[in-house]
Amino acid sequence: MRALSRPLPAAAAIGLLAQGLFSWRIATPHSYVFDEVHYVPAAQVLGRLWGPTNTEHPLLGKTLIALGIRVFGDDPVGWRALSTLAATGVVLGVFAILWLGLGRLRPAVIGSLLTLLDFTVFVQARIAMLDGFMAAFVVLGLAALLWAMRGAGAAVWWRWLLGAVLLGLAIGCKWTALPYIPLAGAGFLVLRRGRTDRWGGMPWWAGLAILGVASALVYFATFWPAFLYASAPLTLDRLLPFQLDMYRQQTEVLPPHSYQSAWYSWPFDYRPIWYLYERADGAQRGILMLGNPAVMWGGLVAVAACLWAGMRARATAPTLAGLLWAASIAMWAIIPKSLGFFYYYYLSSIWLGIAIAVALDHWRTKLAYWDEGFLLLSAVLFVHFYPILAATALDGPGAFHRWMWLQSWI
Repeated sequence: MRALSRPLPAAAAIGLLAQGLFSWRIATPHSYVFDEVHYVPAAQVLGRLWGPTNTEHPLLGKTLIALGIRVFGDDPVGWRALSTLAATGVVLGVFAILWLGLGRLRPAVIGSLLTLLDFTVFVQARIAMLDGFMAAFVVLGLAALLWAMRGAGAAVWWRWLLGAVLLGLAIGCKWTALPYIPLAGAGFLVLRRGRTDRWGGMPWWAGLAILGVASALVYFATFWPAFLYASAPLTLDRLLPFQLDMYRQQTEVLPPHSYQSAWYSWPFDYRPIWYLYERADGAQRGILMLGNPAVMWGGLVAVAACLWAGMRARATAPTLAGLLWAASIAMWAIIPKSLGFFYYYYLSSIWLGIAIAVALDHWRTKLAYWDEGFLLLSAVLFVHFYPILAATALDGPGAFHRWMWLQSWI
């Protein structure tokens, strides 16, 4: 057990736990779930390089689904396999951010386990959608940028470049990762202010230039498969106009949807989405895209506490943890989408685990064992809700009422 008191063995153990949990019964159900009806066929076409399809989003997320199909087969395992790896990357990325940011193992373990137990991460780990890949690259990208802060010599530069590359890949999955480029740049300037020894003395202008240029080049490189299409291949002179075509599709006014919700309602876990609720594989099954109530609601308290600590004690880590979540939800007030859905909150829900771990660590002398108690509560809720997160066999069509705390969850 002494090995688990060091960061690398502890992270490895948590990673193995996450991967095992996310992969268990990954083939159930054997039919498409929710937006897999769009992305799996698009990945099948992309994998064969037949021609453009699902052109409202960049290519990389669908390319990764196609890679999973190529490696594991054109079946539910192949569709979803790389999503499980992406979610494990999210869990380990949270561990790395907390370890690098605080330098203590306990909050890193608590935060990563809370992320593992957050229903949103578990559900997105088991479905072939773009958001899981986007989130993994964002979380790992921010972790790499923090890793560069603790580096020296050439390590600073290649770690910083790695972070920029990962953020570029995130945008290549879904445009909603784009605001994290300026957020990362702002965090870099704040953490560097008065501490030019951080990032090995990297000049501020060099850090921002690498972040912007490298992420942009990597983003455009993700369109390479489109240049190889058998039908209507992309060309260099069409690359920028194609971005405008995607923008027009992303911002078109859509008809109302029964599952739509306003961005300001997402933090309250008010309007989740049934990804599946039907008879499948010989039984009634359900998959509810819902946040763990302990993490979702407790996380809001933690964000407020972090911001309070920032104002009262000028504590840097709590301030950044609180602002990261606040910025991640505030950006939806200006993103020009005609409809909103709870799964857009996926990345913000990940930052809640960080805010909780940072807040509990900041007041660790007063809240000695609260982190363990909170972790236990989150685990109990995960076990309770597991049947409607993992598409297990239910008693019948009305079985869902057992888990409906709010009328809006139905």
